Amino acid sequence: MTGKLDLDPVLVARARELARRAGRPVVELARSHTTVSVERAVLRLAGVTGADPDGIPWVNRLVDAVVADVGLGHGVAVPVFDALTREQITDVTLLAQKAAAGSVRFEVPSGKAATAARRAARRAVGAGVRRIDRRRAERERLVRRFGDPARRPWIYLIVATGDIYEDIPQAQAAARAGADVIAVIRSTGQSLLDYVPEGATREGFAGTYATQENFRLMRAALDSSSKELGRYVRLTNYASGLCMPEMATLAGLERLDMMLNDSMYGILFRDINPIRTFVDQRFSRQVHARAGIIINTGEDNYLTTADAVDEAHTVTVSQLLNEYFAHEAGLADWQLGLGHAFEINPDVPESLRLELAHALLARELFPDAPLKWMPPTKHMTGDVFRGNLLDGFFNLVGTMTGQGILLVGMMTEAVVTPWLSDRDIALQNVRYVLGAAGGLHEDFVPASGGFIQQRAHRVLGEAVELLERIGDQSLLTAIAEGTFGIMKRPADRGKGLDGVARHEADYYNPATEILEQSA
Repeated sequence: MTGKLDLDPVLVARARELARRAGRPVVELARSHTTVSVERAVLRLAGVTGADPDGIPWVNRLVDAVVADVGLGHGVAVPVFDALTREQITDVTLLAQKAAAGSVRFEVPSGKAATAARRAARRAVGAGVRRIDRRRAERERLVRRFGDPARRPWIYLIVATGDIYEDIPQAQAAARAGADVIAVIRSTGQSLLDYVPEGATREGFAGTYATQENFRLMRAALDSSSKELGRYVRLTNYASGLCMPEMATLAGLERLDMMLNDSMYGILFRDINPIRTFVDQRFSRQVHARAGIIINTGEDNYLTTADAVDEAHTVTVSQLLNEYFAHEAGLADWQLGLGHAFEINPDVPESLRLELAHALLARELFPDAPLKWMPPTKHMTGDVFRGNLLDGFFNLVGTMTGQGILLVGMMTEAVVTPWLSDRDIALQNVRYVLGAAGGLHEDFVPASGGFIQQRAHRVLGEAVELLERIGDQSLLTAIAEGTFGIMKRPADRGKGLDGVARHEADYYNPATEILEQSA
């Protein structure tokens, strides 16, 4: 038996082996398929930028033209770079413009032409990957220069007005008030757009559009704040939805530090096709691994639809699956911001002890991961006094169990989009708890054989049982039957399925080739 919970190491090893068994067929599926977003990400690395007068990115127009001529299953890199040679063009964005005008036709070359196209594609995409490498090195220099926050957990706070130029001063004010990580929430519904908008945006719906220019503007602003405050302030956005690989690529190019990137969130909560999602998430995680980005997974969302006590084991199962998929894609433990949440109904007897058991179980199962601890939302009633107290309990559990990233809870959750004054009060709550009890995790040891240990053992046992059932069926079947978050999502349905293709024998992706060689 090990750790504060006396977990059986044999059972823990069994859980990880079962997660590998459940996840391996999905990885093989991802290895043998591509998507339009994966191919667009490849071309973004190769240098395609900008959008047409209607706001449609040139990278979308170029991939659509290739697919119309030769299909998706060969990949787009070879047809595109073969066309550059035939058209005697050196600018891939110009080629996209000509393709959109219908003046270029694409083909799948063979022999020496194919070899030359592969070589040119790898050279161009390699230049994009080297840009990501430089941005990672830049981050590492800035962290050495300005330093990390003096304590854990890092304080993670959300801003998003819809207007990037309003977001910037709010983010800087939050950093001055103690926030270590700024997350810019995306505009509602962006995850279902099969393109990435271009440019700086000044309106959105309950969030701000994720664009490369918005990434650049906010990163520059937080660099200024880092210099002012003497600590590196991290920036978070979203690599999820139909453009997951492209978002990951843009995040690497603009030096974002964290990205929300769950393996099943888009399937369960946005009805995106499971195969599309698993193919996209593998590529996106390979990019994140190369860029040194910490991913945040979305297990907290399960508990907003399912009961946080009865279904606690599904969170553990998802964390184990996310760990397997992340490791397979090249992510290290320090990059795994595995999610979980303080979502038990506070009217349930011993709810705080249950929360402690669940949070400590995650900490003990993933000792080297910077776990992301999410605040109460489902049972926030609009009573701001009760809400502030619940957030205080949430903050206390976070420090008692050694969480790595703590999302600031708002007492006005479910009432209004937070005012600046709401954020100030919420940050005061966090600062008080961390200041008064920041080292309490060193002293907190549950009673041997007591309530907390027994609850943690039960959740782990139920997780192993569920993983065994998934192994006897398949992960795709389990998702189709509503195992996670009670959402039923069959593999032959969902948004984005028409953008998936099985690899042809001559499929080539220079980005995957480079990223896998470095893993």
